[in-house]
Amino acid sequence: MPNDIPTLHLDTVLQNHAQDMSGKVVAITGTTSGTGLVCAREVAKKGATVLLLNRPSERAAAALEKLQSAVPEGRFDAIDCDLQRFDSVQNAIQTIQSKYDTLDVLVNNAGVMALPDQATADGYDVQMQTNVIAHFLLTKALFPQLRKSEQARIVNHSSMARLGPPLEARYFEAAGGQLGGDGSEEENNSFQGPRWARYHQTKLANAAFTYGLKQKLEAAQINNVLPLLAHPGLALTQLQITSASTGGMEADSDLMQRAQSAEDGATGIIRAAMDPGAQAGHFYGPTAGWKGFPDLLEPEEALYDDENIRINWEGCEKAVGAFVVE
Repeated sequence: MPNDIPTLHLDTVLQNHAQDMSGKVVAITGTTSGTGLVCAREVAKKGATVLLLNRPSERAAAALEKLQSAVPEGRFDAIDCDLQRFDSVQNAIQTIQSKYDTLDVLVNNAGVMALPDQATADGYDVQMQTNVIAHFLLTKALFPQLRKSEQARIVNHSSMARLGPPLEARYFEAAGGQLGGDGSEEENNSFQGPRWARYHQTKLANAAFTYGLKQKLEAAQINNVLPLLAHPGLALTQLQITSASTGGMEADSDLMQRAQSAEDGATGIIRAAMDPGAQAGHFYGPTAGWKGFPDLLEPEEALYDDENIRINWEGCEKAVGAFVVE
């Protein structure tokens, strides 16, 4: 894979689309590498207290040290949070609630891609629980802290993989390991087959969650919480390396030779987290799809389709309980 990709857009986003974050508390999932690490670094530079939500690992410890070195004056709080275990997510929620009365930004960034057909300890597909259901749980449980912010933001991360068939309720069931298998090598190398179908479901679900939440906030006349969506385009991150190591794609695929840097891939969530002009439902990402400046995008109809919203919301609530927006 290329490792010397120039970063083209990060400085412009930070200069023109980011506000001072002093006094704000920002929670980000998946900050050990890639887009989450970059986002954590940049919001810390702007003055935020940054909660780093990662499962305990040497990578998490190393990332904390890297962030502290990059931003010596930064305020970081590492909180154990394994999205593949609901009990770990609940423990992280309790820790956050005990330490922070108000939460200003929640960036649901963490994700896995094209993993084998495996169940988590809770029985759900590993991709669906990590990318979607655990973030739904975090958001609903921390919603009271977000409501106390002058202007809170909930940033969900999608991708180009959002494009495709509609959501299906079966992917939200506790049926991990029974959702199509792992596919052939040929399918995986061409981004097709059951692994990629499951990944697509998660990226569309994150978008449907954003616009379903927007509807519920509007119905409740809640104006101080902004649901926002971003996608990174094609960015070189640990996500591809992990996928390749488990047979999900070629480690040096032709597609990845055209990737942009992790820094530029992070600009969508950075803009969603800090752009002073952000409004509910804004969607940031490269207009060309694969790479480029994180423009304000027009969401495709599938992202706010009523049936997709219903399947996502009901599936997540069945897994982790009701999310009452009030």
